[in-house]
Amino acid sequence: MEPMDDERDTSSDEPVGPTFEELGLRPELLKALSALGYEEPTPIQAEAIPPLVEGRDLLGQAATGTGKTAAFALPVLQRLAPHRRERPPVGLVLVPTRELAVQVSEALHRYGRELGARVLPVYGGAPIVRQLKALDSGVDVVVATPGRALDLLNRGSLHLGEVATVVLDEADEMLDMGFAEDLEAILAETPETRQTVLFSATMPRRLDSLARRHLRDPVRISLGRERTVPGEAPRVRQTAYVVPRAAKPAALGRILDVEAPAAAIVFCRTREEVDSLTETLNGRGYRAEALHGGMSQEQRDRVMGRLRAGTADLLVATDVAARGLDIDQLTHVVNYDVPSAPEAYVHRIGRVGRAGREGVAITLAEPREHRQLKTIERVAGAPITVEKVPTVADLRNRRLELTRTALRESLLTDDLDRFRGVVETLSDEFDLMEVALAAVKLAHEAGGAADDDEEIPQVSFRTDKDAARGPASRGPAQRGTGRSDGPARRASGGPAARLFVGAGRDAGIRPGDLVGAITGETGLTGRDIGSIEIHQRFALVEVPEAAAEEVVRALRATMIKGRKATVRRDQAQ
Repeated sequence: MEPMDDERDTSSDEPVGPTFEELGLRPELLKALSALGYEEPTPIQAEAIPPLVEGRDLLGQAATGTGKTAAFALPVLQRLAPHRRERPPVGLVLVPTRELAVQVSEALHRYGRELGARVLPVYGGAPIVRQLKALDSGVDVVVATPGRALDLLNRGSLHLGEVATVVLDEADEMLDMGFAEDLEAILAETPETRQTVLFSATMPRRLDSLARRHLRDPVRISLGRERTVPGEAPRVRQTAYVVPRAAKPAALGRILDVEAPAAAIVFCRTREEVDSLTETLNGRGYRAEALHGGMSQEQRDRVMGRLRAGTADLLVATDVAARGLDIDQLTHVVNYDVPSAPEAYVHRIGRVGRAGREGVAITLAEPREHRQLKTIERVAGAPITVEKVPTVADLRNRRLELTRTALRESLLTDDLDRFRGVVETLSDEFDLMEVALAAVKLAHEAGGAADDDEEIPQVSFRTDKDAARGPASRGPAQRGTGRSDGPARRASGGPAARLFVGAGRDAGIRPGDLVGAITGETGLTGRDIGSIEIHQRFALVEVPEAAAEEVVRALRATMIKGRKATVRRDQAQ
């Protein structure tokens, strides 16, 4: 992207620490900020507010969590006449989702309380009659999703002829959602003399083109997530685990057990995966809620209400459904799959580590996804540490540590005198250490610390050389149809195990289906698989003896030709 006329890059600057008073904000806004407990601006607020107060256009590249809402909301309110009576709005903020429209509206209302600011959120999924009445009564700032804003324009209910400032928030998301034409149509209805502000986490080429058409001599600010002091741990700890696809549900449960998040979002690619994983996590004892595009707005609102009220601690969602969500108590973001676009990863992890809090970003990567993860690491501009999936021993140690922490907290803060008689009575009969051990055991078990005895296979990333030796290198001799005598041997040599798969020709099973299922769900390649026999109702396949149990677990956990099949060692072997 070519430099624009007035470009500032603050990504490496140290915060200069100005106060809100030094930014030139009016007394009513300073009073509201003081009442809300805001002491000093964030770096992006310190950079963006002065030029916006001066009336300059601005192009800001900023990650979620840097304080950009106040960076544009305060200047919009700065230009507002106190207790204004006119009906048409003077401020327009366009956002990609209903949730973000509500959040930005609430922020504008809080900051503009002393000015009597009339702020109206406008979005689909809500009764349009109520929005029409509010517009007819008069508003100062409209915060809208593009689709509903265009609908109201076409109805003649939204008048933008007096708009002084237009803000495009999360503009890259709006383009990704297909709102490019809507944005052009809306901007065409605003005065050419307007101030235009554009904020985005990423700056793709088509967004640059939009900015060049609609922004005049803009100040450009580029600000990443807040930098940490050298030697300090990063605010967002970014970690990846290499996991075979079949082991992902178990691995995710194990990782969450060890991490113990206060609240987390788990991102999945499809609605079906969201529903399936939500069911799995609830079966594991988590309070998980699904969120995807197949749900009604009423269902979405109920899910978000439960998450914010603390009656749910995990949200399993697709990218589209989670756009614009802002959850204060969020501590972890999990990528159940490696995102196909690095920009999606940037948006996801921007939801944690905000306002000085620490956050954790976790990615489950399959062995073949090494390159994708490296690309994301380069775009995100921070290292992603690859770690081993916690073992059963790790999990048990973590649970014991949680029990110890809970007991220590109770010793420091609780009134325990009412239990003294129980301990004194038992200490007459048992050693005091034994009494304590029994109490710890009961506390540990009461905490829901059920043992998880399943070891999850430890795998590593596949190299390009491994991938080159994949299914394409298989020869026809490896696909025999007859049973061999004596101990099974793979075509490539070495001891093999013969596995029984309870699906055959009647189910449409072909050798390629079994090869694809095994190589896709485990660390094996096509060269590792021996002879395959397809019978009417079952199939037999040879795999390396050392990997037999991993293959059995993987095939039991996946679908072959759209159905679950019985998988075990062949008893006739």
